[in-house]
Amino acid sequence: MKNVLIISASPRKNGNSDILCDRFAQGANERGHNAEKVFLAEKNISYCRGCGVCNSTHKCIQKDDMAEILDKMVTADVIVLATPVYFYSMDGQMKTFIDRTVPRYTEIADKDFYFIMTAADTEKASLNRTMEGFRGFTEDCLPNSKEAGIIYGVGAWHNGEIKSTPAYNEAYEMGKNI
Repeated sequence: MKNVLIISASPRKNGNSDILCDRFAQGANERGHNAEKVFLAEKNISYCRGCGVCNSTHKCIQKDDMAEILDKMVTADVIVLATPVYFYSMDGQMKTFIDRTVPRYTEIADKDFYFIMTAADTEKASLNRTMEGFRGFTEDCLPNSKEAGIIYGVGAWHNGEIKSTPAYNEAYEMGKNI
């Protein structure tokens, strides 16, 4: 059994990327894994202040929900990062979240990472910049991370449209097969 942490950066509960998070979790839970979703819009996470204190203390001076999420990241076996794509990049919630991993990023080691991206655009290539941002974080910053799967949820503009795309079943199957 693996501990699966799903980070949903959708600003909308039941938005398209959030729906894929739930679908991934459903597949993982049915296989006997322990999947937990963190919905960032419900968390209090401030922007990184760039003060550098965490470089020596490994703790952020800000008192918000990020410390709890970092604990979960360190103990997870699998991490799923999910974002809607706005103007060809990850949304602000995801970028802020990634920036705030600095205090403990070296402890987020030996993890399998899955990525979920959704966009109204119908071309997977339109998500390449977002994926490169994710790779910059995981491959270049996190020790021994492994890119285990990508879900390109394209062609979904309005809430729920993702359910009629191939990504809906892909998320379930990917969750089942971690």
